[in-house]
Amino acid sequence: MQVLKGLMYLHHEKRVIHRDLKPSNILINHRGEVKISDFGVSAIISSSSAQRDTFTGTFNYMAPERISGQKHGHLSDIWSLGLVMLECATGNFPYPPRESFYELLEAVVDQPSPSAPSDQFSPEFCSFISACIQKNAADRSSAQTLSGSSIPEHVR
Repeated sequence: MQVLKGLMYLHHEKRVIHRDLKPSNILINHRGEVKISDFGVSAIISSSSAQRDTFTGTFNYMAPERISGQKHGHLSDIWSLGLVMLECATGNFPYPPRESFYELLEAVVDQPSPSAPSDQFSPEFCSFISACIQKNAADRSSAQTLSGSSIPEHVR
């Protein structure tokens, strides 16, 4: 929930796409507070619906639209969040090992999205992961939808 709140703040108040969300960029302090770190490749967008088209960040967690060189927005961070959460839950990166880096990128773009095994996780968790890692960005849920929060009108 703290990561979702951080993403809501970034996306809707600061108009920033993180673009490199991965396990090593989510920090937890001794009080259990979660922080998103490493904004080295983040991008400022002019409005919540604006998109970027640059190819930068850690490839393993990139959304399909970013790998394909298409325009991307804040929903590309949601894809990354879904992969991170699935990896944290299972202890393994969601895509099976590939022979090469290019095969991984091809799998992200062309193969079905990974999913949380329904025999190991709650329906709610499986649904959350599915809402995050939809191939088509328009089908992904936003941070506020995933958190159940609403965005005040002045930050939309």
